[in-house]
Amino acid sequence: MTNTPPAKAPIGHLRTLWPFVRRHRGLFFAWLAALAFSSAATLSLPLAFRTVIDQGFSTGGEGIDRAFALLFVVALILAFATAARFFFVSVLGERVVADLRRQLYSHLIGLDSGFHDGNRSGELVSRLTADAELLRNVVATSMSVALRSSVTFLGSIVMLFVTSPRLAAWAMIGIPLAVLPIVIGARRLQKISRSAQDRIADANALATETLGAVRTVQAHAREPYERGRFGDAIATAVATARRRIQAQAWVTAIAISLVFGAITLVLWMGAHDVAANRMSAGTLGQFVLYALIGGGSIGALAEVWNELQRAAGGMGRVSELLDAEPAITAPAHPELLPQPLRGEIAFDGVTFHYPARPDLPALDDFELKVAPGETVALVGPSGAGKSTVFSLLLRFHDPDTGTVQVDGVDAARLDPADLREAIALVPQQPTIFATSARENIRYGRLDAADADIESAVRAAHAADFIEALPQGLDTELGERGTRLSGGQQQRIVIARALLKDAPILLLDEATSALDAQSERAVQQALETLMEGRTTLVIAHRLATVLKADRIVVMDRGRIVAEGTHAQLLAEGGLYAELAKLQFLD
Repeated sequence: MTNTPPAKAPIGHLRTLWPFVRRHRGLFFAWLAALAFSSAATLSLPLAFRTVIDQGFSTGGEGIDRAFALLFVVALILAFATAARFFFVSVLGERVVADLRRQLYSHLIGLDSGFHDGNRSGELVSRLTADAELLRNVVATSMSVALRSSVTFLGSIVMLFVTSPRLAAWAMIGIPLAVLPIVIGARRLQKISRSAQDRIADANALATETLGAVRTVQAHAREPYERGRFGDAIATAVATARRRIQAQAWVTAIAISLVFGAITLVLWMGAHDVAANRMSAGTLGQFVLYALIGGGSIGALAEVWNELQRAAGGMGRVSELLDAEPAITAPAHPELLPQPLRGEIAFDGVTFHYPARPDLPALDDFELKVAPGETVALVGPSGAGKSTVFSLLLRFHDPDTGTVQVDGVDAARLDPADLREAIALVPQQPTIFATSARENIRYGRLDAADADIESAVRAAHAADFIEALPQGLDTELGERGTRLSGGQQQRIVIARALLKDAPILLLDEATSALDAQSERAVQQALETLMEGRTTLVIAHRLATVLKADRIVVMDRGRIVAEGTHAQLLAEGGLYAELAKLQFLD
């Protein structure tokens, strides 16, 4: 993320998990019940040992049998209760993290393009995976250990006073000393943990970026350079993690040393009481076990506190994403597009600035009207605002002033999903998912029958190469469509747009990166696609421009000329210059 807010208290972040836990009340209360049984069994063990020492050895064979039978029953209850506690809390952790990931992914995919433009996808994926994994440990391990240790600690304190009030009072001296370093180290540990997660996200983002452009890396023989960059990122992450581990280790070591130092002192006093017959050996053994349980609980709580600090950093990063509000939302009471939709488009006095370039308007008092069924080509130099027209029409952004209308309805008064269902987009760089050709095409209309898909394939002039694939339409196309050529990928996307059958069509330089043979095949498919649809074309190719009903010449966010190809050539000006440079040669 580009901006990191000040860290909140850990509980402020981790409290965000409670609504996810609350959805699974049955598992939660089953876990609490198992926790109660296991804690009760743990606190009963010293009593059973006292019985073994004081009565089992002194009353003969029958007394020994009863004492050890009691000890075994308590151990058996502890074993099954612990297993049940582990089962319930582990399943709870899996379900909570699954719900969290679903909600986070659903939220991310609904955020506007401005958010995604400002954040690296690799870092977002890291928060969706690595940070969410930390929270699994909180629910499945840390939460369970924390509550169990708290119960056993409090129970052991009570039983220490029941066993020997004098020794218990001395034991209490060590507790504040143990808690003090935990409190002092907590804030520092939280900051280091947050920094460690950020460095992991940086490394993940770098790996996602370079693996996604691996052919470019290899074409420039930059493998050693990228290995070095990733190695440096990993080294930074490890160094930051080492600082976190070091701080966590010191807090744990100091807390446990202080607790067990106090316990040792108290036991030394107890040994003198046994020697002076002021206490039985069984009572001292019981006190020792309760002291060990209490001390072990303090040590466990210290470790859990450290883990909670680390998880709080992860939850803080997740919470930032969950708290992000999309800039583009549906109105409270959205209007509906008229049916059937004619496909009339109007930009009325539209001015728009990208947030990253507030001083430079992408569109400046832009006026454009497109009649139903008309094909309009947008031409102009790079940065003229052509792609911005598409972004505003798709409502990826809202204009600063003016309106964008479809069939007379302001796009801002529409649900973005309804608006986008009425528009088909064929981008310059086709998007192919790592699934079959059939499912890639079906993405245009999820309820489409196989017969409709096959019809779209034929209309897109894609039947020949699809039939030549090993499994035809069911062939997996690989990540980003690596099994297809550029022209074949483009025809898959055209088939997807045909299947969608939207009344408005946007073509973003759909043939600019193709060879002549592929361009001809794609151009034939586009002509089929454009029939009967309102079409806006970002055009750098002569064939598309010649067939357009009207050509709109843009420069610096404004329309500087419009007309047919012949009219604009005759007028001279910017279009004639572009034609000379890009078309006529």
